[in-house]
Amino acid sequence: MKKTLSILLVSFLIIGNFSKSNAEEVKDCFEGLNRATFAFNQGLDKAIVEPVSKGYRKLPMPIRKGTSNVLSNLSNLVTIPNNVLQGDLKAAGLNTARLSINTTIGIFGIFDVAQQMGLVKDYKKEDYGQTLGKWGVGEGCYLVLPILGPSTARDTIGTLTSFLGGDPWYNITVKNDTQYFKDSDYYVSKGTDGINFRSKNIEAFDNLEKNSMDFYASVRSLYLQDRKQKIHNSSKITNTQDDSDWDDLQSN
Repeated sequence: MKKTLSILLVSFLIIGNFSKSNAEEVKDCFEGLNRATFAFNQGLDKAIVEPVSKGYRKLPMPIRKGTSNVLSNLSNLVTIPNNVLQGDLKAAGLNTARLSINTTIGIFGIFDVAQQMGLVKDYKKEDYGQTLGKWGVGEGCYLVLPILGPSTARDTIGTLTSFLGGDPWYNITVKNDTQYFKDSDYYVSKGTDGINFRSKNIEAFDNLEKNSMDFYASVRSLYLQDRKQKIHNSSKITNTQDDSDWDDLQSN
């Protein structure tokens, strides 16, 4: 398995042309395949994800808020090592303190006790794709992954890094045989995270689809813009087809 992944990584490096000089223009090298995968994901969304997300919205607000808090707390397990890799030790310290307090006193993060103690949540989620970008690695080709959605060659490598030991939550649930957690704990958390995101953005995505001449191109533009902003820790809005932003969608 590791050998196969290594070959895949090398292939991306060759095909994607990960030079910093090409970072401004992300090529859609596999547009035909990407559009087909996008259509598959849209069909899956219409048949399963969106209906489940609408049902999730009907849950009482305290349950949805607690669930969102737990998912945010879990995301620190990937954010913290990436804070360190990016040299942001202040953010790493803050997020470590928040993770420790909320996991214990806050009951796995259901309650944001750290916020009440003055450890304000002012950080951004970080991942290995962002870290590679910080290190000057270019995006490579734009990709649409089955189920997972928009990505780039660089971000796909970042995602694979999590499965190769970079995600402690994956390590203790799926990779290692522990008596406290099961494989399903990881997959349920990831699935719930997707439903949580989708439920917040039902109208936003519907409006984007309705008002876009090319929905695929609009999503691609939003995703690439958002990734650049995250890498540079910038709130500046760049030109997109609907003058919107991926993070703006999440806040709705």
